[in-house]
Amino acid sequence: MTVRTTPLPSPAELPSTMERLRWTLADGLTLVGRETGRMRHEPGGLIGALVFPALMVVLFGYVFGSAIQVPGGGDYREYLMPGLFVMITFTSVMALTMRVASDASRGVMDRFRSMPITRMAVPFGQTGADVLIGSLNLGIMAGVGLLVGWRPHHGVLPTIEAFLLLCLMRYALSWVGCYLGLVVKNEETADHLMPLMLPFTMLSNAFVPTEGMPGWLRFISDWNPASALTTACRDLFGNPGVPAGDVAWPLAHPTATVLLWSAVLLVVFVPLSVRTYTRKGR
Repeated sequence: MTVRTTPLPSPAELPSTMERLRWTLADGLTLVGRETGRMRHEPGGLIGALVFPALMVVLFGYVFGSAIQVPGGGDYREYLMPGLFVMITFTSVMALTMRVASDASRGVMDRFRSMPITRMAVPFGQTGADVLIGSLNLGIMAGVGLLVGWRPHHGVLPTIEAFLLLCLMRYALSWVGCYLGLVVKNEETADHLMPLMLPFTMLSNAFVPTEGMPGWLRFISDWNPASALTTACRDLFGNPGVPAGDVAWPLAHPTATVLLWSAVLLVVFVPLSVRTYTRKGR
């Protein structure tokens, strides 16, 4: 009996690095389109994702607005809006975790692995689509915020810079969500992890000043990345609540802190997510 084997391609026939990068980008954009298309077929989830941020602006602005004094004076709604932007950015981790866990438990990931697409494209598609959803959420929140009295005071460029920082942090956090979604076994387990994200926004300066906290709790709050992102946004928007004087390094250099945190999250969780996705297919 004669056994036929497929000859291995020669080095000259292997795709170049640029070709592999182009395929990865093209496959990733296809999967971004798949995620956005799925939202169109699930209008309930899409409406909830878009309406919830607007409700948060109205409820927090009018419920807490008359009860909390802003340090140094100023309107609480202007103090509040950067904190709400940050809250939506951080809590988005669990939404992506549940979407990825849902795809994994229903066999969608196995189907992707059987198709001739690059392995990196799947997590890149999931995280890319999450940034698009996040940008839409931020736009709606900003519109509602303008209606209730929030204003950016430092012009167009600092305002754009603040929203870019929010999008950058959301993209970095989306890789955390992608990794968690690949690690957990199903949506139920992912749902149980949701309360773990609350401390990141509650133990920060997003909604209340940290000056009144006990020393150990204030230390945690000052080094919380949510506090740095909130402070950077308040500074760039020209909103009240930017700490001055002798403050912790992350609050004295909030923009640099946000960039550092984002870089660390990407360096750690991008390879972890790609490796976990690849290994689960073996």
